[in-house]
Amino acid sequence: MTWRVDWRATLSLVGTVVKYLAVTMAVPLAVAVVYGEDVWVFVVSILLAVAVGVGLEQLDPDPDIGPREGLALVSFSWVAAALVGTVPYLLAGYGTESTVGLQVPAGAPPGAVAAAVTDSFVNALFESMSGFTTTGATVLGEISLERHSHALLMWRQLTQWLGGMGIIVLMIAILPELAVNGAQLMRSEAPGPDLQKLTPRIAETARVLWIIYFGFTVLLMALLYGLHLLGVAPNMNLYNAVAHGFSTLPTGGFSPQADSIAAFSPAVQWAIVPFMVVAGVNFALFWHLLRGEAEVMLNNAEFRAYAGALAVFVAALFVVLFRGAAPPLELGGVTEGVAGNSLRQAAFQIGSLLNSTGYATANFAQWDPHAQVVLLFAMFVGGSAGSTGGGIKVVRWLVVLRGIRRELYTTAHPSAVEPIRLGGNVVDEDAVRGIMVFTLLYVVLFGLAAVFIMLDSARAGVEISVLEATSASLATIGNIGPGFGRLGPFGSYLFFPNTSKLLMILLMWFGRLEIVPVLALFVSGLENRS
Repeated sequence: MTWRVDWRATLSLVGTVVKYLAVTMAVPLAVAVVYGEDVWVFVVSILLAVAVGVGLEQLDPDPDIGPREGLALVSFSWVAAALVGTVPYLLAGYGTESTVGLQVPAGAPPGAVAAAVTDSFVNALFESMSGFTTTGATVLGEISLERHSHALLMWRQLTQWLGGMGIIVLMIAILPELAVNGAQLMRSEAPGPDLQKLTPRIAETARVLWIIYFGFTVLLMALLYGLHLLGVAPNMNLYNAVAHGFSTLPTGGFSPQADSIAAFSPAVQWAIVPFMVVAGVNFALFWHLLRGEAEVMLNNAEFRAYAGALAVFVAALFVVLFRGAAPPLELGGVTEGVAGNSLRQAAFQIGSLLNSTGYATANFAQWDPHAQVVLLFAMFVGGSAGSTGGGIKVVRWLVVLRGIRRELYTTAHPSAVEPIRLGGNVVDEDAVRGIMVFTLLYVVLFGLAAVFIMLDSARAGVEISVLEATSASLATIGNIGPGFGRLGPFGSYLFFPNTSKLLMILLMWFGRLEIVPVLALFVSGLENRS
């Protein structure tokens, strides 16, 4: 077998991505200067990222990429981003669980030191990959969040925002050399089975998507800080407003507060709900809305299904919570029989988990099994194609369900020709096949990973329940973040063995790029020698 990818050209462009990623560290560096914390951490991180990026660029000063190089560029740019994002965690590792392994007793044997370094790197990489893939799973506990600097926590939030609309989409918007193959690159990176070209030039389309994404982010930041100025959100200061703006629109779910959105007033919680819902909508539809073409959004089959799923799940969870399926408020409940609390919790948690945001206003891991079942089903749905949401995606479920209906119909009527339609348009059979393949791969990988996590934890002497292993697999491949049991919204993934955490890092990577581009890289990049 032989590789059929021009690695020099690919790595050269990966270097360009890394170099520009260093520029984004200016945001946490500014925060570090303001608060007088960890300035050196981000100065060193920026210098390292620039040095690595420039070094890789020298491999091919004039890179030319084809389809396979495009797949490799997309896949490995995300790995490179996660590795770059790991550096600040490692450098700032005072008293934090992500790097506490470095704190070993004096005179400890070399094996203990090596194990500590391994633990630190794996945990830091887990946190970084979780950020860039907008998963929101964390190895940090309440104590760790309190000990981290404002600057490092802002970097944690910013990684989610950068990953939400897509690193490569951003690079296409600003780098002419990537615009040549921009459509193929965006198709590999953008979540969902369809790429809608909004303008004649793909670079302009990338800019449009990022401008809409940026606009919603700034609007949420202004709204949250406005609530603070009005006195209805005392602890939603400017820092928290910016931090939560960075992690809401990408459906990320990280928060600098250990209690997530439960740390803030009901006014803040209600304000965030519509923005979580917006983040799960195809951003291309907002382009049509801005152009006065509201009918395009209203007639979109996926948008109607997404809105319908939200309404059904919110109603179901509201009924379950209102009837008392949650423990008392201080234990993660919502106060049985109080309609306002039940509706707010139902709207927030479904808005958060259906499109994989992962915020929480209560510890739903302690809720009654009936409520958890509703949440589990919501986790499987996902956001819309072209949104920042994770999961399988609404449009895929529509095609799968209609594909099943067609199969049953044609079995009873063998001579019938029954195409699959969405919104009155026939879905191309190649697209149908791709959706079926993705859905099958998703379910198979999810199941195999859950079994591996269960067995690996038993090997390492870590006791976990079937629900915890299952939700860990689903939460990472679906880029959802929190799960059930100890993986609840206020929990941590720290207790898993390193081998399981490495698998979950891969699952987050696979889930963000939707499996097929990564696997296609290895399948198409290898050729049997005859």
